[in-house]
Amino acid sequence: MRKSAGIRRVRRTLAVLAFGASVCASAQSTQQLEPVEVTTSKIPIALSDVAADVSVVSGAQLRALGANDLRTALSLVAGVDIGPGGDGGPASSVPALWGLREFDAFLLVVDGIPSGGAFTPALATLNLANVERIEVVKGAAPVSYGATSFVGVIHVIHYAAGQGPAQVEIGVGSRGSAHLAAVIPLSGLGDGWSQSLLVDADKNELATDRAGWDRAHLLYRGAGEVGAGRFSVDADFTHLTQDPTSPHPREHGVLTERVPLDANTNPRGAEQDEDRGQLAFGYVLPTALGDWSTRLAYARSDAENVRGFLREDFADDGVTHNADGFHQRVHRTEVYFDSHVATTLNDRATLVWGLDHLYGKGDQRSDNFEYATLPSGANAPDWRTLHIDEATRLDDRRNFTGLYADLEYAVTDAWRLEAGLRFNHTRESASGIGVDLTGDVPEVAESGSDRRNDDRWAGALGTSYRFWQDGNDHLTAYASYRDTFKPAVKDFGPEPEFDILEPEDAQSGEIGLKGRNAGGRFEWDVSLFRMNFHNLVVSQDVDGLPGLANAGNERFKGAEAEARWRFDDDLSVVGTWAWHDARFADYVQDFDGTPTQLDGKRLEMSPAHLASVGLVYAPAQGLRAHVVADYVGERWLNKRNTALADSYTTIDAGVGYAFDRWELRLDGYNLSDRRDAVAESELGDAQYYRLPARSYWLSARYMFGTH
Repeated sequence: MRKSAGIRRVRRTLAVLAFGASVCASAQSTQQLEPVEVTTSKIPIALSDVAADVSVVSGAQLRALGANDLRTALSLVAGVDIGPGGDGGPASSVPALWGLREFDAFLLVVDGIPSGGAFTPALATLNLANVERIEVVKGAAPVSYGATSFVGVIHVIHYAAGQGPAQVEIGVGSRGSAHLAAVIPLSGLGDGWSQSLLVDADKNELATDRAGWDRAHLLYRGAGEVGAGRFSVDADFTHLTQDPTSPHPREHGVLTERVPLDANTNPRGAEQDEDRGQLAFGYVLPTALGDWSTRLAYARSDAENVRGFLREDFADDGVTHNADGFHQRVHRTEVYFDSHVATTLNDRATLVWGLDHLYGKGDQRSDNFEYATLPSGANAPDWRTLHIDEATRLDDRRNFTGLYADLEYAVTDAWRLEAGLRFNHTRESASGIGVDLTGDVPEVAESGSDRRNDDRWAGALGTSYRFWQDGNDHLTAYASYRDTFKPAVKDFGPEPEFDILEPEDAQSGEIGLKGRNAGGRFEWDVSLFRMNFHNLVVSQDVDGLPGLANAGNERFKGAEAEARWRFDDDLSVVGTWAWHDARFADYVQDFDGTPTQLDGKRLEMSPAHLASVGLVYAPAQGLRAHVVADYVGERWLNKRNTALADSYTTIDAGVGYAFDRWELRLDGYNLSDRRDAVAESELGDAQYYRLPARSYWLSARYMFGTH
C-alpha cells in the first residue's frame, strides 16, 4: 500500500508539471541568453554543448527563493537530495546525488577552489550571501580537480571583485533567529583595482532543545591588472559556533518513541565550534600558448567539538550509563595549487593542460567519556564533570598531485568531442594512539601507523550532437564515460583510526537529451546514468565503536529530468523528477556476529523517487512570490533493508514586495512541518537526523545600486 501511494504522489507531481507546460504554450516568445558553465573544464562552455548533465542556479533564483542554505538553493535541481544538519552540526548538510548520500562522494568547490577537498567538504562554513550562481555537475569529475568526485560537483561562485549589487539586508526569524548582511563593491584603491567586501552574521535557533548556531563571515575580493596579467586575491573568514542536535535512534525498524521528538541527549556544554580562514591568490597571464592561469590557496580550520550519542538498546532510567561522548580538538590545514594553460589549437579545438597539487594535514585530540541521561536529555550532565575514560590522537598527512589535459573539439558545427586524461600520484601517512584511563595507571590500548602511495590514471570521454538549432533553440544529445579514482576519506572521529583504507574508484556512463524551445522559454534535460563503484567507504560498527570500512562493490543506475518554462521575464515554473536505484553488490557485513551478504540490497537513505515543482514570480518591482514542493520517496533506513521510511513532501513559500530600492519579504520553510529522517549519523549507531521544524523569516533589503 505504501508503494502505490508513493507512485500516486509522483504521478500527481508530474501531472502538475504537464499542466504548467500546457498553460504556458500560448505565452509570447522571449529571448534568453545562452548560459555557460566553467566547472567541467575550467573554461566557459555553453550549457547546450556540454556532454554532461549540468544545472546552473542563478543568483536571481537564489534570491527569489529566499535561499539561505544549500537545501533551499538546490531544491529545484533534479536528483539532488540535501538533508539539513548531520554530524557536521545543524549549520551543515548532507547532500546526495545519483542516489549516494556519503559526505565525501561529491566535491564542493567555492570560487574555483576545492573547499575541504583534502578531507571532507566544508559545508558547515559554506556561505550563500552575494552568490552569482551555483553550478551543479552530475556524475564524476575525474580530470579538473585534485580532489575528485564520484557523483557530482557543487560549485558556488560569488560575484567577482567590484561586481554585483551593493546592498544591506536584515532579517528576523522563528524562535529569535536573526540575520544581517552587507555587500559593498568598494571603489578602487589604485588604477584599475576592483574590490568587494561582504560581511554577514546569522543567529539560528532550532525547535530542538539547546540547539542552534551563530555564524559570522567576512569575504574580501580584489582584482586588477598587475604587469601583463590580471591578479586576484580573496580573503575569507568564518567564525561558527554550533549547539548540536541529537540524532534519533531506530528501534524495531522505526524511530523509537522512547525518545521525544526534539530531545537533545548531548551533554550540557555540547558544542561544534570552528574558525576557518582561507587566503587565495590568482594570476592570469596571456601567453603565446594561451591564457596561463595560476591559483594558490591556503586554508586553516580550528574546531572544538563536544558531542554525545545514545548507545544501542540504551537504558532509560536516567541513572545507568547509556551514552558515550567526547571532547575533541581538530585542526586541518589545506593548500591547493593549480596552474594550467588554455591553448587554442585552432578555431575548433581548445586544450586545457596543466598540473595541480592538494596538500592536507589534519589532527584530532579526543577525550572520551560515558554518561547517563534520560531519553529526553532533561538531566544530561555537564561534560566537564565527567571522568575521561580514554584519550586518543590521530594525525594524517596527504598529498594529491596530478598532471591533466582536457580537450574540447568541435568536429563540426553540430558535433563536439570532450576528452580528458589525468595522472594521479597520491601519498598519505597516518598515525594514532588510544590510551585507556579507566585503571590506576594509563595504559596504551592501541597504537600504530600506516602509509600508502598510489599512482592511478583517470579520465573522461564525452560527445554531444546538435540535431537541430534555430537561434538559441536547439535539440542536443550527449553521452559520456568517466573513470574516477580517489583515496579513502579521513573523518577525524573520536577514535584513532590510523589504518588507511583502500582507495575508491568508479566507472560511470551517462546519456541524455537537452533542449531549448519556444524562443528560449522552455529548457529541459533528460538523462540516464549507470555507475559501478568499488571500495565505497561507509560507516559501520567496528569492534563496538563507530568507524569506517570499505564496502565492496555497489551499482548505481537511474534517470533524471529537469524542465523550466518561462511565462515571461518575471514568471517561471520549474519541475524535476529522478529515479535512483542504488544497490550493494558483493558486500558482506557482520551483524550481531553473523556475516550477511548484502548483494542486491538498496543503500540506506537512498530514495528511489525524487520530484519537485516550483513556481517563481519575481518582477523587478511590485509583488513577488514563490512556492516550492519537494517530494522524497520511500527509503530504507538500514543496509539489511528491514526498516522502511515513508515518503514525504515539504513545502517552502514566500511573498514580498519590491520598491525601487527596497524589498520586504516573508518566507516560510518546511511549511508542511515534516520531521522525517534525512541523514544517518556516522557516529551514533542506527541514529538519524530529522528535518528541522517549520520556520519563518521576515526580512528587508536595501539596494544601493548595481555595478
